[in-house]
Amino acid sequence: MEANKSRILVFGGTGYIGKYMVKASISLGYPTLVYTRPINSQTPTSKIQLCKEFSSIGVTLVEGELEHNQIVAVIKQADIVICTFAYPQVMEQLKIIEAVKVAGNIKRFLPSDFGVEEDRVKPLPPFQGFLDKKRKIRREIEASGIPYTFVSANCFGAYFVNFLLHPYENKKDIMVYGTGETKAVLNYEEDVAMYTIKVANDPRAHNRIVVYRPLKNFITQNELISLWELKNGQILNKVFAPEEDIVKLSQILPPPHNIPVSILHSVFVQGDLVNFELEEDDLEASQLYPNYNYMSIDQLLDKFLVDPPPPASASFE
Repeated sequence: MEANKSRILVFGGTGYIGKYMVKASISLGYPTLVYTRPINSQTPTSKIQLCKEFSSIGVTLVEGELEHNQIVAVIKQADIVICTFAYPQVMEQLKIIEAVKVAGNIKRFLPSDFGVEEDRVKPLPPFQGFLDKKRKIRREIEASGIPYTFVSANCFGAYFVNFLLHPYENKKDIMVYGTGETKAVLNYEEDVAMYTIKVANDPRAHNRIVVYRPLKNFITQNELISLWELKNGQILNKVFAPEEDIVKLSQILPPPHNIPVSILHSVFVQGDLVNFELEEDDLEASQLYPNYNYMSIDQLLDKFLVDPPPPASASFE
């Protein structure tokens, strides 16, 4: 690796999207560190295996807790910090922000966004509460003067293909949220990670929001189902969940179970991923990197036809 390349530190690097970020960083030639809780007898086998894989490709693993002095020490070894914490840990980023301020050496911080553009949507209350936490993190970063890039990556493509189509289960009944005619944006996880490492090192993305909206990845549920039927030769039975049923579920389910249904309403009924126009000052990933060959939805579905199913222990956050 080139000595003058930025050193990238990933918090949450053994999580669902985090592992893609780590591998993208290494593949693009950046010295890469992962801060992870100490491995012990309670550590899942899948995490132990992933850490061994990381070590084999040149990742530096640093074990520690989310304790101030430990975080400051590891941040001082890096130039760029990327956090990929899952929802329950979102507010833990306040500790990272404080440590970045104390360390004083970070050229860019990317907090754990990677979903809808939270400053431009008004979802149902359970999802609103989720996004309020992410907005609080954004405002804290802005107020601190830490150089940042905020990422709106929309939907993780493989996750949502698994969730919507159940391609490995051969289900005939497929749930459709609302009318199935609302456009969403599904981006393959490897592309989300590659774009993120690129923007983290891009002067154009300094103190900016970058939205991942490649044109080939706009799709409705009905279009997704039709495309899958065409590819695998099956006819699927659509079971429609009316909007009023989804809204009611968001009101009666206890937390945190009311959040996923509210996310489905935001993405597939309200169309929050595409219901605002990108303005002249907005940055869009596929336009920033026109020569990067991202995976289209059509190509992603082809992967599901030929790739084996994930192991039973695989979880999707």
